[in-house]
Formats: sequence, structure tokens, C-alpha cells
Amino acid sequence: MEITFFDTEESWLRMLPLSYTRPVAEIRIGILKIHEKWAKALSSESCSFHSQDYLAPLFKRPELKSLFIKGNILPDSNIINMIRKLAHDEVFVFNEEVIAGFFEPDEAIEIDGRKVIEIAQVTEIKYPWDIFRLNGLEIRKDFETITSGRTSQKLRDTYTRVYGKDIFIEEAAQIKATTFNAENGPIYIGKGAELQEGSLIRGPFALCEHSVVSMGAKMRGDSTIGPYSKVGGEISNSVIQGYSNKGHEGFLGNSVLGEWCNLGADTNNSNLKNNYTKVKMWDFETGRFMDTGLQFCGLIMGDHSKCGINTMFNTGTTVGVAANIFGEGFPKTVIPSFVWGGPSEFTTYLIKKAFETADLVMKRKEKELTEADKSVLSHIFEVTSAYRIWE
Repeated sequence: MEITFFDTEESWLRMLPLSYTRPVAEIRIGILKIHEKWAKALSSESCSFHSQDYLAPLFKRPELKSLFIKGNILPDSNIINMIRKLAHDEVFVFNEEVIAGFFEPDEAIEIDGRKVIEIAQVTEIKYPWDIFRLNGLEIRKDFETITSGRTSQKLRDTYTRVYGKDIFIEEAAQIKATTFNAENGPIYIGKGAELQEGSLIRGPFALCEHSVVSMGAKMRGDSTIGPYSKVGGEISNSVIQGYSNKGHEGFLGNSVLGEWCNLGADTNNSNLKNNYTKVKMWDFETGRFMDTGLQFCGLIMGDHSKCGINTMFNTGTTVGVAANIFGEGFPKTVIPSFVWGGPSEFTTYLIKKAFETADLVMKRKEKELTEADKSVLSHIFEVTSAYRIWE
């Protein structure tokens, strides 16, 4: 079957700044992106997205009647079994919202005379910090899905130490003098990934295809490094979506980085307040800070954002898209999209300059900044201008 993943205005707004550049179902949590989890669960080979209109040049829109699933819902065995039995005249509803049903491409996603089936419980990501909060559980689920019935490549390096059994290594992975501890959760190493000498890896942990862990790095549990990324230093309970670098010393904890990000050498983020109280973060839906309910909460960074060496991010910091941050001291905890500067002063990062940087960065990983990419970034530049109060 073809699946269409849809966003409501509320579910999309709450996931900003990560959802500025993607539908919510394109977010990686665990090992896989949300839509990839559903595709494997329902044996689907085709999917499309019903999200913000300006994202359509990059993400396929539905053309025929299909199964619509709300993009922030994570699959589990109960809802998968129920969806397999879903009839065309039925809809699943959770908290008075439609979460699944068969719809035409331009049809309103409403009950509209269909038989309503109430769902008592679902797992959903409401806010960006839910990504790292649920990541350990999702690594475990994805690990079982990906590795079921398959055989791991053998570890051939005699200097690598292993504790625990749930370690799966895809083909062409390069591993030297690494310590794996899978006693608290599984470890997944993707195709063509590299772990350099002295890497310390504690599960649950996922290193996706063609990513690199630098020499002497410490990768703590509940962390995912998306594809074509390079990481070093210390990372704890964090998710890097992909194509991003944190290649040097420094700490990243309880955080989410988008794609095409770069953290300069010795960048650190705080994930715990000095007084140990719960962390507040910016909520784009309400336009004010909200209590996350979490004691540990670090950095959320949108796509194409960068920071210079020795950057310090305070607890509960949100960085928008294509921000370039540098300078002494802690920058403020809400950093708008398309800004240039740091604690002393921010100016607007002109869209032409942002394109030039993005093009250079993407070419380093053999990707191209397309006209569709530019269209999406230009739209984000315009709609985020209100956050750049000096304009």
C-alpha cells in the first residue's frame, strides 16, 4: 500500500525548528526515520507527504487515494495490527484527532461520516526534545526490526573489546581498537561506517551508514549518529539527523542536531541547570517558553546551522535554520534562523551568503544544493524575519 504521512498545523509547529526543512515523518529517531519505520512495518514501498505547501518541491505529495498516517506517530505492534485491519470507511482517532484513515490527495483529513475507532494510547513525538527522550527505546525497536533474520558481519580486529551480545555490524564497516558495551542496550553499526582507534561505545547506540567516530571519542547510550556524519569528543543521549559534523572534543548531551550542521572544536552544551530544576525551552506554537518537564535538556539545532570553536550553549537552547554562531560567552537560548554573530551582537545572515555556504558544505559530501532546496530556504528566510527583531 502507499502511505501518506500528514502533519497538522499544530504538530508541525511544535516540531520547529527541525520541521522547517522537512515533514515531521522525515525526522530520524532511533535508527530509522519515522516514515521508514512504518514502511518496514506495513511492507510499503512507496510513501508521500501532506505537509506545508512550500516543502512540496522536496517531498512527494500524494497523487492517489492512500492510507494517511499522522507523521508524529511512532509505530508499535498494537497500532500496526489495527491499521492492517482498517477499512476504507473507518478512521482511527486519538485525543479527538484523526491519526489514520484512507483519504484522497486533496481531501480534508476529517471524520466526515466515517466510522470512528478510538485509540486509547499511541506513542508520538510532540516536541523536539521527545526525540532524544524516546531515542533509546526506538533504537531497541529498530534494532530488532533491522536485524531480525540477518547475520552480523564478524569483528575481525583483535584489539576490539566486546561486552554484551546485541551488536550488529553491516558490511564494509571499519572498526579498530574499539570498546563496545552492549550490556545495557544494542549497538548498530551501519554500512561503511568507521570507528577509529580508542572509540568507546555504550548501547543503546546507532552509527548510521558512512559515518565516522573519531579517535578516542566517547559515545554514551541512547545516542544516534545519522548517515554521513563525523563525531568526536563526548556525546550522550543525543540524535544527529545526518550529514552533520561534531568532529572534535567537546560535549553534546540531551540534544538534537539537524542536517548539514557543524560544531566547532571544543563546543559544549549544558544539559543540566545549576539549580537542578526542570528546563524550559521555546515553543514555536505559543511563542513563549514552556516547561519541558525534563531535568536534562540541551540543544536543538535546525538544518544548516554552524558554530565556531569554543562555543558554549546554555541549557535548553534552540537554534534555527542556517544560523552562524561565534564569539565569547553564552549566546541567548533562542537563536533565530539566518543570523550571524554571537553573545555581543547578531546580524542577518543574508540568503545569498547562506546559499554559498550550504553549496560548499553539501559538495563536500557529494550532494548538491538544488533550486528546490533554495526555494525552501528562501521561504524559511522570509517567514522567520519576525524573530530577527533588528530587521
